[in-house]
Amino acid sequence: MAPLANAPLFYVMGPSGAGKDSVLARARELLAADTSVIFAHRYITRPPEASGENHVALSGPEFAMRRTHGLFAFHWQAHGNHYGIGREIHAWRKAGLTVVVSGSREHFQSVADVDPDTYPVLITAPADRLRERLAARGREDEAAAARRLERSEAYDVHDPRLITIVNDGPLDEAAAALVRALATFRSAPVARLRA
Repeated sequence: MAPLANAPLFYVMGPSGAGKDSVLARARELLAADTSVIFAHRYITRPPEASGENHVALSGPEFAMRRTHGLFAFHWQAHGNHYGIGREIHAWRKAGLTVVVSGSREHFQSVADVDPDTYPVLITAPADRLRERLAARGREDEAAAARRLERSEAYDVHDPRLITIVNDGPLDEAAAALVRALATFRSAPVARLRA
């Protein structure tokens, strides 16, 4: 069987504290080993951390050089860091692999060349849960956490293909909702998946 010319891209995003990284990590564990789904690492100008996202850490000059040479499919800036998704995702999609990227709501709204096989996925939670999770992770001081909470209300995603996963219960429920979307979502109706 010939590979798909343009396999789906799932662009996952959500406010700080929604548990996006946890949902993505658990979904990877739940997927069968032979599934043709690949999760892209992000390139970030942030040092690797003992806990949190498994990203590729770059210095500011390294990031700028890669951006100048067109090595990113997507790139944006948030929270004082630069973020990028490598162009390798194009080759993966041409090879017939469904690609999952962790992105930004603000960036998604500014991207003009997202193709019809790109599906936005919003992982979110009620404001009180966002506040609890930001406090529990202890990454920011109170002022920085408050700024992240303000951002959570600043960006609404309006796209007819949007899949929303509300992560306010057990992690496995939200991860299973994402796995179901990856396995079955191939058309463009509005979807609301309650985790």
